[in-house]
Amino acid sequence: MPRTVVMLTLALIVGIAVGMLGNQVLNAQQEPIKRSVLHKTDLAGIEGKEAVVVLVEIGPGMAVGKHIHPGDELFYILEGSIMLEQEGKPPVTLKAGNIGHNPAKFPHDAKNVSTTVPVKAVVVYIVEKGQPLVTAVK
Repeated sequence: MPRTVVMLTLALIVGIAVGMLGNQVLNAQQEPIKRSVLHKTDLAGIEGKEAVVVLVEIGPGMAVGKHIHPGDELFYILEGSIMLEQEGKPPVTLKAGNIGHNPAKFPHDAKNVSTTVPVKAVVVYIVEKGQPLVTAVK
């Protein structure tokens, strides 16, 4: 009898611990977007400008939010699909292998169309040195 009580107690403790861990995983907030700078360099012959190469990751079902860049943005979708919404234009769906361009200071948003698969893209910014790469707009 005591052995049964010990086993039931142990099973209950393990069950509670697993349940708490599972709850934390389910409730964890996913980053909507992650930018990892891969390379940054001055541009020869273009005073005050730099090129910045970034790996951008957009979580499943997430939107970047309407924003602008201080210079041109060129991108190549590595994985997943996005809905690109550029101000004044109809939304466009881009998938792995597609490329795109957002002009300097041109409001736009990107949304991951999948609720299960992240989007990964290589982005090249040609921007004014010392400016933030992204500025949110309303």
